[in-house]
Amino acid sequence: MEKAKVYFTKEITEESIVKIYEQLGIKLTGKVAVKLHSGEKGNQNYLRPEFVRKIVEHVNGTVVECNTAYGGARNSTEKHKKLLEEHEWNKYFNVDLMDEEGPDKVLEIKNGKVLKENFVGKNIERYDSMLILSHFKGHPMGGYGGALKQLSIGCASSEGKAWIHSAGRSKDQYKIWDDLPEQNKFLESMADSASSIHKLFENKIAYINVMKNLSVDCDCCSVAEDPCMKDIGILASIDPIAIDQACIDLIYNSNDPGKNHFIERVERQNGIHTIEAAADLGFGTREYELIDIDK
Repeated sequence: MEKAKVYFTKEITEESIVKIYEQLGIKLTGKVAVKLHSGEKGNQNYLRPEFVRKIVEHVNGTVVECNTAYGGARNSTEKHKKLLEEHEWNKYFNVDLMDEEGPDKVLEIKNGKVLKENFVGKNIERYDSMLILSHFKGHPMGGYGGALKQLSIGCASSEGKAWIHSAGRSKDQYKIWDDLPEQNKFLESMADSASSIHKLFENKIAYINVMKNLSVDCDCCSVAEDPCMKDIGILASIDPIAIDQACIDLIYNSNDPGKNHFIERVERQNGIHTIEAAADLGFGTREYELIDIDK
């Protein structure tokens, strides 16, 4: 597999997201889903709707989300819709809670390491193409969160999230946390489920990772640590594995003293294994060419 192209800019603005997307040379057509993280109640680090407004409008997209599988303000349709309004997503965009109603859409994973099925919000069937717009940051369970996490946990329904977290043992969000699987099985389950979404939108999907507000905690945390590193930039690719690998490499190669805290979180959870497992599945590559569009 030849090296993937990953575009990079240090400029972190509404306009630069559009600029770097245009470098990809891909046209997302038809009805476009923009999958992003709308932020847990109380979280201070998530990307605000004003910041992503221009790129969502540029692709004429619909913001899509799914319910969570843990206690909080987003684990039921009623609560989640209320929070979407509080965070003003509805003020700027059409928002589709894809698993608002069941039954889930079931995607087959033929070569999955752990999972053979992925359960996603049924409304995903409404869309012809997808933009995965990720806030790259740390994560308490996955080590880090980027494009692969948005593809997997992000697109999964509430029951689908439980299925991934439990490595295919349960779809009950109230039972899975008492008996979690071995860590690598969870990470491999994320890679499996990510592959099914990438395949569903094959050649009609693009990825943008925004490296700002670099906390070790995810936007799913209501009480998250403040960022430990300075902002780095924005990356874009049509390869979800390459873009996450590039972000990880930028962290490791940074001169920022706060990187040690971030790296400790990634390594504690063996977060790189999600990238390793995804590469083994063959829907992308860890080898990439980083193209600085500022030069």
